[in-house]
Amino acid sequence: MTAPSPLPEVNFSDHGDIRYLHLGTEWVQGSMRLDEPFEIHLEYVQRMMAWLLFVDPASVARRHAMQLGLGAASLTKFCHRKLRMRTTAIELNPQVVAACRLWFKLPRDDSRLSVVLGDAAQVAAHEHWRGQVDALQVDLYDHEAAAPVLDSQAFYADCRRLLTEDGVMTVNLFGRSSSFERSLARITAAFGADAVWAFRPTREGNTIVLALREPQHPVRGELAQRADAIRDRWGLPAPKWLRVFKPVE
Repeated sequence: MTAPSPLPEVNFSDHGDIRYLHLGTEWVQGSMRLDEPFEIHLEYVQRMMAWLLFVDPASVARRHAMQLGLGAASLTKFCHRKLRMRTTAIELNPQVVAACRLWFKLPRDDSRLSVVLGDAAQVAAHEHWRGQVDALQVDLYDHEAAAPVLDSQAFYADCRRLLTEDGVMTVNLFGRSSSFERSLARITAAFGADAVWAFRPTREGNTIVLALREPQHPVRGELAQRADAIRDRWGLPAPKWLRVFKPVE
């Protein structure tokens, strides 16, 4: 039996007002503005919140968000503190959890926040969370950031089973060894092509894909109204998203 590979060391670097999380390499695994620790700093991470376009803003605080991969805890903190959601984060590396609590202002667990040490593939496949997640945010990279750690059709099918009837998954696709077309094909095979939307890549090369448990095709005016509400309530640049976000079909 092959021994599991050791988990990478976790460290951080500060550049001006920005703190970056690293897993033993120069690759950035997340970031935080030191004077705005509960806002989302990186553009691609902001786009992971695009599921908000598909739900009634008044319903958000009653929903459940789950992150597969904690990173620098930007999504976890935002969903918990800003959106007031029940929030669950799954992270394999205990050092990442400790780093987020020491250096990135991740709060202690409470009645709405649960940070779970575990394997995202096992969690997605398990019946425990099935049908209970409204917003599933998947950002799974190792210390080399070469390709998503979990990227199979079976994994995305498990993710779909986690979602509530109007639940939404967002996935960060990035990496030197990754193939956007291959990953997108696996997501569309698991969700159906009419349920999948995608952003154009960011300047850094991150492409966010969004997949709905059940297809929705809101009219442009409805999306624009939602985008304005998201900007006004939570400060996210949602109106800009609509210029670079569309169904894949």
